[in-house]
Formats: sequence, structure tokens, C-alpha cells
Amino acid sequence: MSTDWIFAAGMVLTATLVALGCLILLAAFQSRRAPVTDSLFQQSDQATVFVFDGEAMIDATPSARFMLASSVVRGGPWLRLLARLGPMFPELEARVLTLHGDGQFILPSKEGLLPPLVLRGEYVGGLIRLTLINTDTEQREPGRDSAADSALQQEVSALRNVLSNAPILVWTEALSGDVVWANQAYLMRAADLLPTGTDLSWPLPRIFNTAAIAPGGKPQRQKLALEGGPQWFDLVVVPAGDQRLAYALPSNAAVRAEGSLRDFMQTLTKTFAHLPIGLAIFDKDRVLQLFNPALVDLTTLPPDFLISRPSLNGVLDALRDRAMIPEPKDYRTWRKQMIKLEEDASSGLYEETWSLPGGQTFRVIGRPHPNGALAFMFEDISSEMSRTRRYRADLELGQAVIDAVDEAVAVFSQGGQLVMSNFAYAQLWDHDPAVLLSDAGIGSLSDWWRDHSAASLIWADAMDFVITAGDRTAWEGEARLLDGRLISCRFRPITGGATLITFHVQAAGLALTLQPEEPGLMSA
Repeated sequence: MSTDWIFAAGMVLTATLVALGCLILLAAFQSRRAPVTDSLFQQSDQATVFVFDGEAMIDATPSARFMLASSVVRGGPWLRLLARLGPMFPELEARVLTLHGDGQFILPSKEGLLPPLVLRGEYVGGLIRLTLINTDTEQREPGRDSAADSALQQEVSALRNVLSNAPILVWTEALSGDVVWANQAYLMRAADLLPTGTDLSWPLPRIFNTAAIAPGGKPQRQKLALEGGPQWFDLVVVPAGDQRLAYALPSNAAVRAEGSLRDFMQTLTKTFAHLPIGLAIFDKDRVLQLFNPALVDLTTLPPDFLISRPSLNGVLDALRDRAMIPEPKDYRTWRKQMIKLEEDASSGLYEETWSLPGGQTFRVIGRPHPNGALAFMFEDISSEMSRTRRYRADLELGQAVIDAVDEAVAVFSQGGQLVMSNFAYAQLWDHDPAVLLSDAGIGSLSDWWRDHSAASLIWADAMDFVITAGDRTAWEGEARLLDGRLISCRFRPITGGATLITFHVQAAGLALTLQPEEPGLMSA
């Protein structure tokens, strides 16, 4: 009985030892397995590898991620990859587009790149895998990705080349103002400013005063007095940690353009100063930007008011206060007229004559200018209007004088156009040619006279006399109207080649009705 218990205890002990041994072996096996990572690559993989699904990056080795993170280009991983590797592999983007069909490609770096690199592309399971390989086995170091280092060196070399050959001056300065680094353009300008026989030395000289320039603020223009003449630069300062980056952009062309514009404006101002026409130019915001002295003389607006650059509405209100604008019955109507004035001037349609309460007369013209500007011209035409009124009064007086004459009078110009006739003429010939002066030539009126009188050659002679140039002799003739009245016709040349024709009824005569002569018949 005791033997059975001993045997059972031995079996239990043996099973326990076997189980413990298995657990120890399993723990030892688990401890030798590599830790699980979230990457498609092993931690020991030192290659530069990118995995993309389209333009979305799925995974990348640490060196590949560092390469993208150090890129100065802003954008997605694919854009930064192309910006980084594109200069070294010019055909990269084109080969990636055909990778779906090709399956894989191998691209060597462009000629002259040291060390030489190779980019291998693979299309596996719908993903794009790009591997950057350094083909120079002698420069490989254990634990380092020489391909990524080469790419970084290439970019650093390219950036150094860009800065060295940049046409603008670039330098870095400490917060104290000392120059700690400068590109080639800065060094050349600094050397030009040194005394003859002096070489550049450390620390580098400061050729600009950047103390008053706020980092990231508005550019400041400064001048360098070089031997070949002054040169202008626009300075920009950007903060960079405990240092400041400074840029000097050449602005000689801008300075010359501003000088030319200033000279042109001065010439324009001098020209406008001698114009008798008042000029006011408003910008797109309808603020007065330019005016000439004639505007002050014509409108009596104070110069200090105009210099303060009032708005268009302010100028119109000031003109209204001085009775220099036609005054309507109410202010609301006047304001609507001023709004319409601006709209019409903007479209180039505004041109009006202002009759002012003081007796003056202005011709006001509004014209649009480039960039939404607006120009108004004020011209005093009071004397012109006075002459026009006097001329019109003289014409009316002359017309009244010849209308008082009993004889019918018609005056023709040198070209045979009727310029004046009186009331007696209209009564005699039963029409008023002044109504249609454009058709009142000697030809049409001769036909009218011929149709309303007995047949006679006098009308053909009259037309020849009127249109004949040179010396002419006055002459007379007679004609009989269709109602039987006999008229005496006198033709006399007057000043300027014009002709005066008068018609005088000699006698009442018999109340006979005459018809124009028909061909082959004699008149009664």
C-alpha cells in the first residue's frame, strides 16, 4: 500500500518538473524574439526606404523620415520627396507614373553627383516602394545610411551655391549687430567700401545700419556710397532664434523710377499752374490728389482746404456754400444731381454749363482716368457767353432792321447759301427759307422763283451771278409773278463775296393769273 503512494508521488513530481522545464524553455524562446514594431521595416534596416500609396506615405525608415523632415519645401510627403530627390534624379516623376505597368525601375543619379546614388522603385501589392542606395561601397559606414547623408549633402551644397551666387546681399548678424556670416554679394560690397590696400578681416564690417529695422517689419531703404556711384537697397530683417537674417535687395531701378515720376509730377504741376482752366483730380476713393492754382482763382476755395485733400462731396459742399454751383430749389434734389454728376463723370459723359448766381458761367467737364481716378475741369466761359449773347443780339437786331424794310431782301454767301432774308421776302414768295437753311441754296431758290413767276432767263443769270467769284458788277432785271405783279430785281455784290438781292413790286397791276410758259407756246 505504501509502495503505491510512493509511486504516485513520484509521478506527480516528475510531471511538475517537466511542466516547469517547458515553461522555462518557452520564456527563453520568447525573450530571444525581436520586439514588435509599428513599421514595415526592421529597426536594424539602415536603408533609406519610402512606401507610398499614391501620394500618401504609408511608412518610411527613420533616415527617410529625417530626410523629409529636413526639407525646406512646405507640403505633403510626396511633394517634399520630389523636391528633395527630383534634382538628383530628373526622371523620377515620369518613371513613377509608369511604375504600375513596369513593375520596377532603377535610376542612377545625374552625372557629377558625388557619391553616386541609385534609386530603386518597386510596385508591390498596390504600393510604391522607393529605395535610395549608395553605390560607393568605400564610403559606407556601419550603422549609417550613406545614401541619406549624400542626399543631405547634395541639398546643402545646392543651398550654399544658391546663396553664394544670389544677386542680393544676405547676411546673419547677432542680436548685438555683429555680422557672423555673409554671402558673396555682401562680401564684394564690403570690400568696395574698404580703404585702398585694406583686406577683409574678421569680424566682418557692418555696411548697413539695421538697428532701427523691426524684424519682419516694413522694408527700409538705405544707400551705399560706392566709388562707381551711390547704390540703393531695400533692407528686410527676419528673426532667426538668437540671431537675425538680413536681406538687402537692390532698388536702384525703383529709385530712378520714383525720381522720374517725381520730375514728371513737377513738370506736370508747373504746366497745370499756367493753365487758365481749373483742374481737380480725385483718386479711386474720391479724395482730392491734385489741383492747380486756377482752381483756387475760379472757385475761391481756400488753398489750405484743398491741400487737406478733401473728398469729392466735401469739395462740392464747399462750392455750394460759396454759391459756385447752380442752386436747385431743395437740397435733396441738389444731392441727387451731385451723385449723378459723379456717375456721369466716371463714364466720361459729364459736360455741363453752370450758370452761377453771381453772373459767371462755368463749363464743367468730368473725365475718368486710369485706376478709377476722376478729373474735373472748370473753365470760366463768362466772356465767351457774353460775346455769344452780343452776337445773337446783333443778329436779332439786324434781322429786325431788314424786317422793317418794305422791299424783299435775300442775302447769299460766297458759296451760294442763303444767310438772311426778311419778312417782306417771305410774304412776296409765299415761303420762309430760314426754316430750312440747309436746303436754302441759290439753286433750290432759283427753282422756286422760276416756278412762281412767268418764264424768264433772269433766274439762270441770278444763279450764275451769285456763284461767280471775283469782281462783279451790280445789275437789275424784271420778272412777273403768276398773279400778274411786276417786280424789279436788283443784284449787288457785297463784302466777302456775298450777294444782296432785293425784290420790289413796281405796281399792283391787273388781277391776272399767269401760268408758266409751256414748251412751244408764247406767254400772254
